[in-house]
Amino acid sequence: MRKLDWYILRKFLGSFVLTMVLILSIAIVFDISEKLDDFQNGAKLDEIIFDYYVNFIAFYGNLFSALILFISTIWFTSRITANSEVVAILTSGTSFRRLLRPYWIGATIICLISLALNHLVVPQTNIKRIAFEEKYVTGVNRPINQKVHRQVLPGHYVYFETFSGTRHSGYQFTYEVFEDHKLTSKLSADFVRLDTAIGKWRLDNYRLRKVDSLGQEHILSGRRLDTALSFTSEQIAPKLNSIATMNSRELSKFIAQEEITGNENIASYQMEMQRRSSYPLSAYVFVLLAVALASQKRRGGLGINIAIGLVLSAIYIFTMQISQTFATTGILSTGAWLGKTLLWITIQPAEFAIWIPNILFAGVAIWRYIVAPK
Repeated sequence: MRKLDWYILRKFLGSFVLTMVLILSIAIVFDISEKLDDFQNGAKLDEIIFDYYVNFIAFYGNLFSALILFISTIWFTSRITANSEVVAILTSGTSFRRLLRPYWIGATIICLISLALNHLVVPQTNIKRIAFEEKYVTGVNRPINQKVHRQVLPGHYVYFETFSGTRHSGYQFTYEVFEDHKLTSKLSADFVRLDTAIGKWRLDNYRLRKVDSLGQEHILSGRRLDTALSFTSEQIAPKLNSIATMNSRELSKFIAQEEITGNENIASYQMEMQRRSSYPLSAYVFVLLAVALASQKRRGGLGINIAIGLVLSAIYIFTMQISQTFATTGILSTGAWLGKTLLWITIQPAEFAIWIPNILFAGVAIWRYIVAPK
């Protein structure tokens, strides 16, 4: 690379690291002030530092790395623009497209690091962070699920009127087994609880109905039955934060299992999987937009550029929240005209929702890129 590329790349990465340190330092100060009372509930200093804040930095630093990159790029580019360095580079015969090369290299470095952290490292660091929060801050408070219906195995269906994941128990339980679309057995009970010591479910006031190959029914009932069933408490009521501790391979297998069970939270799991790629890749969009905005001198200089960056960051986060809400409520879908017929497609709207802000901002960035040299 030329000296110019090294100069811009050093400034680019240095500004990113400095901005990251400043923003995370402010975030840690606010977090300490908010959780100071919780830390006094028995948390040790080494637990606070190494189990919580080291992993806090890894999680939130990586989560907002693209937005931090956007602000740092605007700041750095605005400074060299104010010093007329961009004008000097362009008047020397370097095209605006060539000027972007060191920016793309820097964005690629940060994107690759963020992808590795999202898919492999951060899920492991989340284990200690979430365990710390559950122990000292939030506590384990999983809501009671009502009218739960799951397919735990092909042809095996479980129903609970109410189920508590915290207590591993539920009321009005039914377990049905179908073979060749015919009911072969039905187990029901008024109350079910998992005995974690022996790994078996305890059924109170149970009734078992079996249908043999001749179509004859056999009914068995009793007050109590201890038996092993082909599902776990986590399958019936998964914790939403548990997916944050899975690497992408584990999460992919988990999603495939939950698609079989018909879990109503499947959209949240699919969005988490896509989020691990969409956030890092948005670095390219933000870098292009930041350079296109900050490479032009305007009245107000650095201050107005930073203000524009903060506004656009807020719009990006707002757009992300809106698209996720549409996806989880089933409102979002995509459609296309084929001739005179409307083909309406509802394929994975949750996965598509995560990419909507990137697509929209990419359009704005390309438009600014075309306009900027003029």
